[in-house]
Amino acid sequence: MEQERKIRVAITQGDTNGVGYEVILKVFADPEMLELCTPIIYGSPKIAAYHRKALDLETNFCIINSAEEVRDGGLNLLTCFDEEIKIELGQPSQEAGQAALMALDRVMTDFRSGFYDVLVTAPINKATIQSPGFQFPGHTEYIETSVGDGQKALMILMNDSLRVALVTTHLPVKDIAKAITKEAIVEKATVFHQALKRDFRVSSPRIAVLSLNPHAGDDGLLGSEEKDIITPAIEELAAKGIQAFGPYAADGFFGSGTYDHFDGVLAMYHDQGLAPFKAIALESGVNYTAGLPIVRTSPDHGTAYDIAGQGCADDNSMRQAIYTAIDVFRNRQFYDEPLQNPLPKLFHEKREDGDKARFARAKDMFKKDKEVSKKTTPES
Repeated sequence: MEQERKIRVAITQGDTNGVGYEVILKVFADPEMLELCTPIIYGSPKIAAYHRKALDLETNFCIINSAEEVRDGGLNLLTCFDEEIKIELGQPSQEAGQAALMALDRVMTDFRSGFYDVLVTAPINKATIQSPGFQFPGHTEYIETSVGDGQKALMILMNDSLRVALVTTHLPVKDIAKAITKEAIVEKATVFHQALKRDFRVSSPRIAVLSLNPHAGDDGLLGSEEKDIITPAIEELAAKGIQAFGPYAADGFFGSGTYDHFDGVLAMYHDQGLAPFKAIALESGVNYTAGLPIVRTSPDHGTAYDIAGQGCADDNSMRQAIYTAIDVFRNRQFYDEPLQNPLPKLFHEKREDGDKARFARAKDMFKKDKEVSKKTTPES
């Protein structure tokens, strides 16, 4: 039996002109965090030291050149590059973008070698990181391509009381409607359902599906996607045994607090889900990438150039991102363990008709919530 060791948390430095190092160093100023996990910052000792001095922080770190040198009980900083990088706090720059990419490339390589257990990414600038080696809208797509092994990623924004997943992510608004297909909704909802069960230990997940158009299309008056695409997708999910309900008009759904009745919310596009989520849970929110072999989280904020170097960045979202990554890693172990050596089936197991009956009763119950959501939607 292998000797148990602390969960190893890889943390990328993010944009070196933003608040990434500030929130990382603040989190690990708390010695209790080092009892919970073994952190490995992927970045630059020189840049980390610059931020520490500029912010008057006292967090110590141990410089290593390989993940094989990681030590428990301390904050490890893995040197990803030796190049001199100019630090301009609060300013976007190509140098900062390339520094972020070098850390990301190294952390992907080390995941394939099994050197750490979970990944937490500090914020990047999606414009300055673009290069021949990074032609993606963001972290999610880059990680999916790098280590996804053909599996599809699902972006979930979450805190203790709300989980919002997205059918489409980093798309211009003009391209959203044509990207909303029945197949896309079924695919994302299926990944969401499995993530709720495996990653968050929800035994029988209930998923609310939002509409695309205002007022859920008003029976076709404001758009036909609800009738032609979203409702058929929900029906297909029901046939697969996935409890999906809707489509709900997004404004009334969040405004009336209907989300409290569900384990997850599937939004059609980025701002539809993230604008209300961040209004509700900005300081405690976490971005989780579901559906991939790697467990990856990030804080629910950007580079925050406007406050970089001022020492006032809130580290709670980074802390919650680390907690979430550790929880998901443990939940996956708990979920997968009984499946490692399953007993052989002695007879053919049929789906009980009772499952469909229970689903029908649940659907009737949530119809009332949908009606309330429509009634509370302000006319415009």
